[in-house]
Amino acid sequence: MLAIVIPYYKKTFFRQTLESLANQTNKRFHVYIGNDGSPENPIELVNEFREKINLTYKKFDENLGSKSLIKQWERCIDLTKNEEWITIMGDDDVYENNVVEKFYKNLEFLIKEKISVVRFATYIINEHNEVISKLFKHPVKEKATDFLIRKFKGGTRSTLSEYFFETAIVRKIKFKDFPLAWSSDTLAVVEFSNNKNIYTINDTAVHFRISALNITGGEDSVKKNEAWFKFYEYMLTIYGSKYPIELNNMLLDRLEKVQLNNKKTPLRWIKLFHLYWVFSQYSRFLLIVPKIKNSIR
Repeated sequence: MLAIVIPYYKKTFFRQTLESLANQTNKRFHVYIGNDGSPENPIELVNEFREKINLTYKKFDENLGSKSLIKQWERCIDLTKNEEWITIMGDDDVYENNVVEKFYKNLEFLIKEKISVVRFATYIINEHNEVISKLFKHPVKEKATDFLIRKFKGGTRSTLSEYFFETAIVRKIKFKDFPLAWSSDTLAVVEFSNNKNIYTINDTAVHFRISALNITGGEDSVKKNEAWFKFYEYMLTIYGSKYPIELNNMLLDRLEKVQLNNKKTPLRWIKLFHLYWVFSQYSRFLLIVPKIKNSIR
């Protein structure tokens, strides 16, 4: 069975999220809502949907999301029971009516192929529920490394709500705790797939919302910069020796860029130069020095 975990904080679009679940053509799922000490009490809305979908609601007294979104996700995941698959759904995102149905139609194949990460095609919507993007489709089977290369080239996008994961893998590996959970979802896709295949269901879609109310639409450049640095450094340190040169070069390019955007971080410079040495990228050091000099004039 499928666990749909919703780390709740904002009520503005929450009705639409719950309606999209109530309208699923296959209701073999259980919804777990973890209220992150929100000032916007959703209990009346939750009670309205109790007869429409199977759900568990828990109000946490302490707000963890402002300190660590990952810890909020983890305690919401801990609400789940024996479901074999799990997804973390945003409290403002929306499923098309047959998302769960399509998942179960592909489940036998997923088990046979030992695939632990499934994603769906996506649209981006705004606060007015208007679709503001093309339909993002993906190869039906794609290696995690190919996904990263395609993403870094601007050929696709990714957000947590569009993925279903095997629960056992999530519990074993866990999400990495980066600031704002920024890029934690991308890393999860890579690690939960064991750097192997991601399977895509393209004939239905998840609608991912961008607005001023969520982190993607909001601003916090310092924390996002720190998260990106940690993500790229982690990828190179843990997996770089196994990755193709093209991907490692992309990771180093992006690591340099975020570092140049926040230069007053001595420890990060040491880490960057160490990675130059590890990957025998000595010429990068010679090229980046003039950029550093120009930026401090």
